[in-house]
Amino acid sequence: MRIFIALDIPDEIRARMMEYVERARLLLPEARWARPEGLHVTLKFVGEVSDARVPEMASALSVVKATPFAVSFQDVGFFPNPKSPRVFWIGVQGGKALPQLAAMVDAALGKLGFKLEDKAYHPHLTLARAGAAGSLKQLQPILNPEAQPQFGTMTAQEFWMYRSESQHGGSRYAKLERFGLGGD
Repeated sequence: MRIFIALDIPDEIRARMMEYVERARLLLPEARWARPEGLHVTLKFVGEVSDARVPEMASALSVVKATPFAVSFQDVGFFPNPKSPRVFWIGVQGGKALPQLAAMVDAALGKLGFKLEDKAYHPHLTLARAGAAGSLKQLQPILNPEAQPQFGTMTAQEFWMYRSESQHGGSRYAKLERFGLGGD
C-alpha cells in the first residue's frame, strides 16, 4: 500500500479553499483540480509499504513529539514559475515548527530504513495540475499580489499516517493511525 504522513485540515478551512477552487475552475475547467478530501499538509511521502511494516512505522512515529503550533493557509502561486505554470498551489506557513516536525517524522522513519529526504521541506497544497490543459496561464488573472487570499489558521495538534489508493478520478485516502503532538 502507498503511505504518507500528513496534517489534516479543519473542515471550515477546507471549505474556504474549495470555494476559491470553484471560482478558479471556471477559468480553466480542463485542468486536474484537487478534490476536497485530497487536501492535507504532507510531512513525508513514504510510498509503497507492505502491510507488515505499518505497525513498525506506527511505533516509530509514536515517539515523535512537539508542541502544538499554528499553521496558516494563505497566498496562491505557480510551480515551477508564473511564466510556465504547471501546478497551482496554496501556501502553507507553520514557522520553524512545521519543517521541524517534518524532519522528526523523516528521522523516525529513516531509522527503519526508509529513504531520508534530500530536499528542503516546502509545504504547499496543490489545487490544480495542468494535465490536458497543458498550462495554467489562464489562471493568472486571479492572482492579485496586493490581495492574496487568506484561507485561515489552525493549530496542529496531531498528524496522521494515511493510506493512498489510486483509482479513476484521483486517489482515495484513508487515515490509518493518529499521532498526538503533545504526548497524548
